[in-house]
Amino acid sequence: MTSTGMSNMSKIIFYEERNFQGRSYECKSDCPDMSSYLSRCHSCRVERGCFVVYDRTNYMGNQYFLRRGDYSDYMSMMGMSDCIRSCRMIPMHRGSYRMRVYERENFGGQMNELMEDCDNIMDRYRMSNCMSCNVMEGHWLMYEQPHYRGRMMYVRPGEYRNFISTIGSNMRVTSMRRITDSCQ
Repeated sequence: MTSTGMSNMSKIIFYEERNFQGRSYECKSDCPDMSSYLSRCHSCRVERGCFVVYDRTNYMGNQYFLRRGDYSDYMSMMGMSDCIRSCRMIPMHRGSYRMRVYERENFGGQMNELMEDCDNIMDRYRMSNCMSCNVMEGHWLMYEQPHYRGRMMYVRPGEYRNFISTIGSNMRVTSMRRITDSCQ
């Protein structure tokens, strides 16, 4: 059973200056291009829900996961430039989580099915790489380093045949975590 969050259940406010100062832009859903609303972003406040922010338009480039809270100097904290260009609201999901991960692009090579977090695919499955996946249920974060570190990528139900085309850069996935409703 899946419960999708409605736009009034999630809310993030972006500010041009640190400490929630300057022009602001309020967002309650996905926004593929924020550049017409703000010229830069140095702080943000997630009032409800969870979001992923991207440094390129159309949900491309480096991604950062934000849960409810204040980020008074978010950009320097995360080592990110001041160019948030898009954001995606993560709908609340209640129910099971299921994803198949594949060693190679286009669902090739070794396959493993996950229903829970995996802090290291090499240790757990003897899988040296993860280049594609099929998310059947739930919303997940995939990380380039073991133990949920390094660059990350948000995936929701659907097929991801090639991670390079998904995020616009080469990323080797070695750990993955479910986004549970505890972040709501």
